[in-house]
Amino acid sequence: MTTPPPAIPVATLGTPRIGPRRELKAALESYWAGKTGDAELLDISAALRAANWARQKARGVTVIPSNDFSLYDQVLDTSVMVGAIPEVYGWRGGKVPLSVHFAMARGADGAASEASCGHSHHGDGSAGQGAPAQEMTKWFDTNYHYMVPEFAPNQTFQLASLKAVDEYREAKALGYETRPVLLGPVTFLKLGKSKEAGFDPLSLLGNILPVYVDVLRRLSANGAEWVQIDEPCLVLDLDNAARDALRRAYASIAHALPKLKIMLATYFGALGDNLDATLSLPVAGLHVDLVRAPEQLEAVVEKARPGLVLSLGAIDGRNIWRANLSALAERLKAVVARRGTDHVQLAPSCSLLHVPVDLDQETDLDPDLKSWLAFSLQKMDELAVLSAALSGDSARVKDALDASAAAAEARRTSPKVHNAAVAARTGAVTAAMARRTSPFSTRAELQHKRFGLPAFPTTTIGSFPQTAEVRQARSAHAKGALSDDAYTQFLREETARAVRWQEDIGLDVLVHGEFERNDMVQYFGEQLSGFAFTKHGWVQSYGSRYVRPPILFGDVARPAPMTVEWWRYAQSLTQKPLKGMLTGPVTILNWSFVRDDLPRSAACRQIALAIRDEVEDLEQAGAAMIQIDEAALREGLPLRRSQWGEYLRWAVECFRLCSSGVGDQTQIHTHMCYSEFNDIIDAIGAMDADVISIETSRSKMELLDAFRSYKYPNEIGPGVYDIHSPRVPAVSEMTDLLSRARQRLDDSQIWINPDCGLKTRKWEEVKPALVNMVAAARAIRSATN
Repeated sequence: MTTPPPAIPVATLGTPRIGPRRELKAALESYWAGKTGDAELLDISAALRAANWARQKARGVTVIPSNDFSLYDQVLDTSVMVGAIPEVYGWRGGKVPLSVHFAMARGADGAASEASCGHSHHGDGSAGQGAPAQEMTKWFDTNYHYMVPEFAPNQTFQLASLKAVDEYREAKALGYETRPVLLGPVTFLKLGKSKEAGFDPLSLLGNILPVYVDVLRRLSANGAEWVQIDEPCLVLDLDNAARDALRRAYASIAHALPKLKIMLATYFGALGDNLDATLSLPVAGLHVDLVRAPEQLEAVVEKARPGLVLSLGAIDGRNIWRANLSALAERLKAVVARRGTDHVQLAPSCSLLHVPVDLDQETDLDPDLKSWLAFSLQKMDELAVLSAALSGDSARVKDALDASAAAAEARRTSPKVHNAAVAARTGAVTAAMARRTSPFSTRAELQHKRFGLPAFPTTTIGSFPQTAEVRQARSAHAKGALSDDAYTQFLREETARAVRWQEDIGLDVLVHGEFERNDMVQYFGEQLSGFAFTKHGWVQSYGSRYVRPPILFGDVARPAPMTVEWWRYAQSLTQKPLKGMLTGPVTILNWSFVRDDLPRSAACRQIALAIRDEVEDLEQAGAAMIQIDEAALREGLPLRRSQWGEYLRWAVECFRLCSSGVGDQTQIHTHMCYSEFNDIIDAIGAMDADVISIETSRSKMELLDAFRSYKYPNEIGPGVYDIHSPRVPAVSEMTDLLSRARQRLDDSQIWINPDCGLKTRKWEEVKPALVNMVAAARAIRSATN
């Protein structure tokens, strides 16, 4: 009998923690509402981890991660692990209570009734109360958000959480040998911020390394042979100081724990000019992303020392398209032959956190489209098949390889993907179509005369709370239990109440509330050709906020108007200006699972033309203000600065293409949230929106520094209300922020608004907060008269 060749190990790097049916979301929100306590939340979390480990083993994963689970965010978990907890959260050492953990994530206003943060009824009445949440921003160029660590000069660190060790032990007790995952010390420090101008968090490396060594020593003592340390900063533009920090960090770890094997994980791009420095680090393994950067394979293989284990990120961990496994096997077989099966692992390009859990749950998808897709569990199957094929067992998986190749060819030639009319229209786009008729100064004068708004006009970003009643009505309508007419009447009543309430509190520019919209991208995608939607394809954005990204599978067109009738109805209820609300083409693109068979720029241009049609129809219907949200513009920025110019060129062009078909008196607004603007301010200026609203409350208006130094000429609404926290900011807090804004901007430029849409908040939070916001505007007006 011939002994089968050894299979190449299969790793996942990390997996979705939300549960197949969003069990974590239900558990968190029950806990935050005060309906359950610590024990219940921790029990559900343990059950989710156990099920996740079991699913991976059943799918053929041989390198199963632990410590990839999080109640909120892995960067926040790292802050807690090393004791990087600002004093405002009330922690004085010892075990970090959940109240502090969630206060860092969500803020706490100190009220006994605020069970969603302080948990005073859980026996910890002081810790973490009366504090704002930490700043939140995007994880590299994904739509996942992380909590930004806060550092101070001479900061000390201490081991404050044994989560990584506890979850390794938990898995081991269940019979799973895992590879614990840690966020690397250099990436962690680079992701952080300090309130001290000019302070470099990397200077804290010597302080934080003993904590990492302590955690690694404890993992080793409990039996861990390998630990995965993620250093995605290695795909960024690094200076010599950062490379030296990496050398010092891993030399210290290797010296302290010479027998512990480190799998250094890089992802989201190519190592590029960091390759030599990376390969010089004393680690046992290196993971590289071969989806975002397939071109780096040859250089990595050529330069890697013989004993280094290479983890090949060959399956896309960020998108949902099925791989052509036959083609992949053909490409990778030379690597396996050269390195040997004991020095190669197969993995997704990055953690599977960024894709939905299970395609098998999608019973209503078009069969052709479904045959082209793979979610987290199916990607594990793909890796197992690829492992068998590359280990010399191709005959056993021949059917799977053939099916993979057939699906790839069917997708390539499908008429469901390609539309000749769309191709012709995009080919006919001219430069003039992306320019407003007159410069901003001319437009602004006409618009001010048209609207007659007071100084510091107030508005909101667009959406209002999607209450349980709104969600129930939508669900009943989708199931056929509520007729079209009854559902429309319900939505009209919700809209009318929102419009009347905005008038009552004195907002200057109104919105209709978007009660008919399930999601700011999905709503439009459902009315555009070329998009498909799942029912269970949820991915985590932050905390318990999950989204179902549309699947952009084909050419895009707009068959009919999408928002005009709802805007027309809402505007009929008021004499005040009411904004038409749209999502911009770059955001629709970046918040979708996009095609991998078409350049992103080409797909974005198709979407821009569809939105242009909607903008023109809104103007024809009488809309004088139209907001086109581009919340994700910066999110799509390439990680390497050398690639920024090309992306920003076509992204700005697409925004201008969709917004420039209107007259000078029509005011175009846009919105961006949770982004750093300093380094792309020229591109934001080039968008030429009449008004831009941005998130600034958590940064205490620091983001406006870019607009001041650039001398941004158009109008700006800096957010004064952090909508990602349940706190209700006081009038004085908002006036203080506005005073800071006035130090950076001319009074004539400033609008007053929340940071973002209010869909995810509750009315009992929103109403007093917006009343306070209007009061703050009046106070500022009085102070300037």
